[in-house]
Amino acid sequence: MTRLNQNLLTGLPKDILLPTYDRAALKPGIVHLGIGAFHRAHQAFYTEAILNKFGGDWGIIGSSLRSASVRDQLVPQDCLYTLVERSGDGEKLQIVGAVLDTLVGPENPAALVAQMAASNIKIVSLTITEKGYCHDPATGNLNLTHPDIIHDLANLDQPVSAIGFLVAALKQRFEQQQKAFTLLSCDNLPNNGEVLEKVVTQFAEKISSEFSAWIKTNATFPCTMIDRIVPATTDDDRRDIEARLSVNGESVRDEGMVVCEPFSQWVVEDKFADGRPEWEKVGVLLVEDVRVFEKIKLRLLNGAHSTMAYTGYLSGFQYISEVMEQPAFVNLVKTYMAREAGETISAPAGFDIEAYKQQLRDRFSNKALKHRTWQIAMDGSQKLPQRLLETLREQLASNGNIDILCLGVAAWIRYVSGVDEKGAPIEVSDPLAKELRAACDANQNNPAAIVKAVVGIQKVFGTDLIEEPRFIQTTTQWLERFYNKGVLASVNESFAN
Repeated sequence: MTRLNQNLLTGLPKDILLPTYDRAALKPGIVHLGIGAFHRAHQAFYTEAILNKFGGDWGIIGSSLRSASVRDQLVPQDCLYTLVERSGDGEKLQIVGAVLDTLVGPENPAALVAQMAASNIKIVSLTITEKGYCHDPATGNLNLTHPDIIHDLANLDQPVSAIGFLVAALKQRFEQQQKAFTLLSCDNLPNNGEVLEKVVTQFAEKISSEFSAWIKTNATFPCTMIDRIVPATTDDDRRDIEARLSVNGESVRDEGMVVCEPFSQWVVEDKFADGRPEWEKVGVLLVEDVRVFEKIKLRLLNGAHSTMAYTGYLSGFQYISEVMEQPAFVNLVKTYMAREAGETISAPAGFDIEAYKQQLRDRFSNKALKHRTWQIAMDGSQKLPQRLLETLREQLASNGNIDILCLGVAAWIRYVSGVDEKGAPIEVSDPLAKELRAACDANQNNPAAIVKAVVGIQKVFGTDLIEEPRFIQTTTQWLERFYNKGVLASVNESFAN
């Protein structure tokens, strides 16, 4: 079967949007670490929009830090891929051409470091998920006991972590007396640029104080807020698109395609070391302070998403849209947005927060977007601190509502126990999965002891929350109900209209 490639573009159906610029004129200006589905549907999408509307030469070099799967998807098809926007109104297909090449870090670490260190690279961006920062989520500090960090401090010429690759490239710039690049975090972390700066400079300090000081003076770490729902691409998705990508009656296979919702938002702190694309011309909001937008999104969207993921999965729902078909869950989400999360946020002038909440619920209900609860449930130990626990701390300090926040934490604890309500194993994908499972197993049939054991894990909860009796008691009550009645029955009982 024919793979998508540059030579086939002019033969594709006329309803498929194609690059309008000369791809041969592009030059590498951005290296992106973690070129998964989200980057292809979000940051590359915005760069593609700039190229299509205004031209320019901003090309992207993608990289994978774990496996060769994305490289094997993209490189054989000239790094082209189809972006499929799905909603109840149908599909829109667009071929994206902004990516020029994809490297695989473990295959040749020196090549990736050299590419990042090249003077033509102005920006190194990242979507490496929360766990890729190798930090302690409770404190934000670099985890110096992390195996990848231990390796990279001893072998910086052959790094394995994203932080090691960044520091190795910056070190070459430093030694060659070149400009630093912008380090652009696009992950769901509060103050993500500040988190990235902290772990990078803490790593660099282990090399030399002079080097660390140079980074602080010359590199920049803008904070960003990213928003687009991008489910994992399935083989069914690829098969569905084959027939659409036909040339002269022959189907065309696109292994690198990604699916997303029509909605997209990107808010970026306008703090760049050496230039950037004019993303603001295609809808990106360049601001002095991202925090107000970030807080709204993390608490309303991500907090609700995680709560729905754990309760929905345990209730037997595969997709978020299925969860939103249940009246009790819709009421749970509305109550959470109005009360627990809503009481801790304030909207900027001119921002209709109630319309935003409704828009979120509409997006969650998009049946055309098969967003799996299991996918959202991944890496909860890294996500909960910013999605639920910071809100919880604010509510505890003001004696505010914490009931649904505790429900979300209890559902996560029930999930990481590794066994569902039917006794079947749960495939828990989390860097602390073994430690969490052990805490649950050691206290079987005792929800109060399980809660205390899990909340006692300081890498997630810090040292303060174990001392909050209202939090411990409410979370224990929810976990007891989940074990006695099941999650679905508990939610229906508490949130049915």
